[in-house]
Amino acid sequence: MPTIREAQILILATNGFEQSELMVPLRKLREAGALVRIAAPQGPAIRGWNEKEWGESVSVDLSLDSVRSTDFHCLILPGGVMNPDSLRTNDDAIDVIVDFLNTGKIVAAICHAPWLLIEAGAVEGRELTSYPSIRTDVENAGGQWTDKPVVIDDSIITSRSPKDLDAFIATIIEQIETGERLEGEPFRQNA
Repeated sequence: MPTIREAQILILATNGFEQSELMVPLRKLREAGALVRIAAPQGPAIRGWNEKEWGESVSVDLSLDSVRSTDFHCLILPGGVMNPDSLRTNDDAIDVIVDFLNTGKIVAAICHAPWLLIEAGAVEGRELTSYPSIRTDVENAGGQWTDKPVVIDDSIITSRSPKDLDAFIATIIEQIETGERLEGEPFRQNA
């Protein structure tokens, strides 16, 4: 397993990402020494949503069709409502997520981003957390919803909201460095 200074991390997002859920991991993981890149369906930049208004923009490093999971150790999926709601209808975005899951890479989703895990067919039989308003969505997809700051199930890390960002980021770093997660069959998308 790499140290965080050797880690390559991809954040997948689009316009309307929850500002703190992209910018805080981006900043803190870069400060820790990781190479962090942003992939989006469009570029050259995407714009965040900051509580009740448009927020900062961030440069896009990769188009979805150029992402290769083998180049990264971890995929981060920020939430907000607009970001995952838009991405879950984008086949290329879902293909990127499924590719990371199929190769056993860490996939970390916060807030409403577990919608993307649902769309990828990765929730059934797993324990997850999320923003409370999508609890029923997680349960209807066959997941077990838990009200905790961070939940780890195999290579999937989930977290509830911006208030859990410190625990979310610490868990990502720990999982990258130790690789301590359940070993199981590789993920295969439900047909």
